[in-house]
Amino acid sequence: MKKFLALLMAATLMMAVLAGCGGTNNGGNNAAGNTTNNSTTDNTGAEDNTGDTTALSGTVNTDGSTSMKDVMGVLIETYGEIQKDVTVNYSGTGSGAGIEAVLAGNVDIGLSSRALKPEEEEKGAVGHTVALDGVAIVVNPASGVEDLSVEQIAQIFKGEITNWSELGGEDAEIAVLGREDGSGTRSAFEEIVGVDGECKYTNEYSSTGDVIGNVASNPNAIGYASLSAVDETVKAVKVGGVECSEATIKDGSYEIQRPFLMVTLEGAELSPAAEDFLNYATSADVAEYIAAAGAVAP
Repeated sequence: MKKFLALLMAATLMMAVLAGCGGTNNGGNNAAGNTTNNSTTDNTGAEDNTGDTTALSGTVNTDGSTSMKDVMGVLIETYGEIQKDVTVNYSGTGSGAGIEAVLAGNVDIGLSSRALKPEEEEKGAVGHTVALDGVAIVVNPASGVEDLSVEQIAQIFKGEITNWSELGGEDAEIAVLGREDGSGTRSAFEEIVGVDGECKYTNEYSSTGDVIGNVASNPNAIGYASLSAVDETVKAVKVGGVECSEATIKDGSYEIQRPFLMVTLEGAELSPAAEDFLNYATSADVAEYIAAAGAVAP
């Protein structure tokens, strides 16, 4: 009898231990095997879907928009603090090239600083909005022009207005600078302003930095650039009386704006590291980092 009671007590103790262990299980891993399903709501009312990140390793290759350089830089840096064994590579070759690269299966994630075209979506491109960005109209700081309407901007870039004196500035020929064909910034600018395929560029450049640098060095130049790339070397003019700023992009009052997209291929399975990075970049948790990079969280 004593032996039976001892065995019974031991069995009871073992069941209690097992029940206690089972009670700590707050959810299993998701399909990618990288996070647990612990969605919560913080005190701001925003849903947090990031869960408890499991350690990952591997390489994530991204390619595309040069305008997204600063945003990608901060996302890669902050993600690296969470996933120290994941390497995220960024190559700035332009939005069109980035979209083509992901459609061809050459990179994990493409980067586009414009909305996807219908023909790209038909090929399987899927856009994930990371941020919103204003396309700033930039002039040399010495320029006396402070404000332009969308119509005046269109006339400048189509070559219908060729001298700054027509706009209240100095008597000097306008140097019209822009991006190369295939650039997301160029595509977004031309579509929004209504000058697609009609621009008369003095010079075209392969990066946003080149546009900024050449406008900064030419007192008669005008160009366009991502708000996140604008620095003290150039001056962003108002458009229709509205400054290009985070607030005016957020409320929609600044007219010339576009999305920053991460692009994936429909039906293609991402690696756990790539999926985790995409989820991180499109989560509410990165809003402050997006703002620090000069763009606007969607």
